[in-house]
Amino acid sequence: MASRKKDPLSVEESAGGEGEEREESGAAGHRSWEPQIPVKLLRGHSDAVTAARLCCEDRCVLSCSADCTAALWDVASGRRLRTFEGVHSKPISECAQIPHGHRMVTVSWDKKMAAWDLETGHTLWTAPQPGLLTSCSASSDGRFVVCASDPQNGVYVCDAASGQTLQRVTELHRSTVTRCRFDPQSQRVAMASADRSVKVWDLQAQKTTVSVDSNHSNVVSDCCFTTNGHFLCTASWDKTLKLWDLQAGGFRSHGGTPLQRGHDGSVSSCCFSADANLLASGSYDRTVALWDMSSLCQTLILKGHSDWVTDVSLSADRKLVASSSKDRTVRLWDIRNMEDVPEVMQKRTEGTGVHMLKCEECGKPFPVCRLQTSDQLTRCVFCRLKSPSRYRPQPPPVM
Repeated sequence: MASRKKDPLSVEESAGGEGEEREESGAAGHRSWEPQIPVKLLRGHSDAVTAARLCCEDRCVLSCSADCTAALWDVASGRRLRTFEGVHSKPISECAQIPHGHRMVTVSWDKKMAAWDLETGHTLWTAPQPGLLTSCSASSDGRFVVCASDPQNGVYVCDAASGQTLQRVTELHRSTVTRCRFDPQSQRVAMASADRSVKVWDLQAQKTTVSVDSNHSNVVSDCCFTTNGHFLCTASWDKTLKLWDLQAGGFRSHGGTPLQRGHDGSVSSCCFSADANLLASGSYDRTVALWDMSSLCQTLILKGHSDWVTDVSLSADRKLVASSSKDRTVRLWDIRNMEDVPEVMQKRTEGTGVHMLKCEECGKPFPVCRLQTSDQLTRCVFCRLKSPSRYRPQPPPVM
């Protein structure tokens, strides 16, 4: 029987465990490779899950679906805590927690935006809009929410407490706004569009302050800011992700910086970690990819979804990735031990003047600067700390 070829950067979910699926991969149903990334499989939606967001200080996950409902899940147990239904009559395209209060906002193809109380499940307000709503975001100060509307090719900025529309920003794009995102300072809204461009609207100046002709060759499906707001990442149906330095502005003449190793399918979503050192992306190739931002390289691929991945989210401590899929599930990937994957360590050190050695004591790989020699370092730092070093520096030669 032919052996199964595996991408060295890919890791499928661990077999076994409550609510998890097993797949054939060798004798007795066991995986034929290690290590494995633990995962919780959250089932309950009856149609494609369109978004999944870690929330409530990463203790919970919010999801929404084409089945016209949203759900709140407990991270620790994987149990569904509450279902939000009865307001939307068509697929819910996105959901977002509103900071500083147990609230969230949902938007739908039924042309309605709604705010909900996460503790009671009650609707706080609904706000009809002129078009199909494709995306939503909440400002970090909890004061505003924004939704993208089609065919207006723009966004509506609303008061988070009442749903009242404060600003109408329309016809900036030539086609559908696929994603809208507040910057971390609650001062700007980024709009990604099917016209392959991204525009950043300043709420106080009430004008476009950044216009990015993305040089993506297909629809820009998502965008996300770093915590300081200096960088923006874009995801595209052209199977790539690009990084834009909004502060330096060099992209105006040189374009965006591409991330190395693209997905095999259209990229649907992207999300930075709080420290901006890690990026997660989801794709129609049914995978979630993790990227090291110091090298702009893909370091790990998470496989397990059986259909398009529609959204990704990262916990603040970089221990969890939440992903949603057209396969009607949400997956919670535990990546806290990701650094134990040798390929991840290797990818992080590529091009940085570092190479890998194998510890003579514990057998694990560890990084070493190329300026050092293997004669000086033959054990990893953990083994060296357990006993005094056998290496003694020699005195300088007498001049």
